[in-house]
Amino acid sequence: MLEAVLLDVDFTLFRPGPELGPEGYERIGARHGLALDGARYEAARLAALADLQRHPELEHDQELWVRFTEDIVIGMGGDPVLSRSCAVDLVRAWERHENFSLYEDALPALEALRAHGLRIGLVSNGQRDLEEFARHHALDVDVCVGSMSHGHVKPHRSIFEAALVALDAAPARAAMIGDSYADDIEGARALGMRAILLDRDGLYPEEPERIDTLLALPAALGLTAAAGPAQVQRAAKPPSM
Repeated sequence: MLEAVLLDVDFTLFRPGPELGPEGYERIGARHGLALDGARYEAARLAALADLQRHPELEHDQELWVRFTEDIVIGMGGDPVLSRSCAVDLVRAWERHENFSLYEDALPALEALRAHGLRIGLVSNGQRDLEEFARHHALDVDVCVGSMSHGHVKPHRSIFEAALVALDAAPARAAMIGDSYADDIEGARALGMRAILLDRDGLYPEEPERIDTLLALPAALGLTAAAGPAQVQRAAKPPSM
């Protein structure tokens, strides 16, 4: 009996805007006297991601995000001496709510979940105030747990537990949806939750619990247009965030 759904935020519900892509890195780099090559952005990002060293305790660390971004800037041709200040400005750009836009399938999916009486929570890593972010974009959700305020990052079990406690839902009665297999899927499953991978780019064809659009989420969760109390637990919403 499904009661609640947790969703990741970046690359699940929201896409970063131009200011957070190759052209944005070039523009911000230019302010710091750096001639960054946007064509090298994706390779630099993947290399920085591969080198990312988290705390063994999976603690949220603002410095980690700065170092990660600095590695991308250097990978795009930035001078190591000047790249630090550029990275700090880029991290601040990732904190700005207006630099993100909803995927076209996000609101229909959220509306479908709400129509079936489900409680909805957001769980996200990153350097932003997640509750302010949700209010800025007028999202109809019940709970927001961001790593900055929580103190741990996914896949630490406590960040999922905090969301479930706030939603008054047991792991077996909740599902997690996200685009990161390591953070979202493995983290949620380790807690006993069902987890569905949002694989927009078809990178995990072997994963049985996967969808390529949020429009497929209601069906993947077994929700039907005629769902009623016998199929979905319609519980009262907890206090709003």
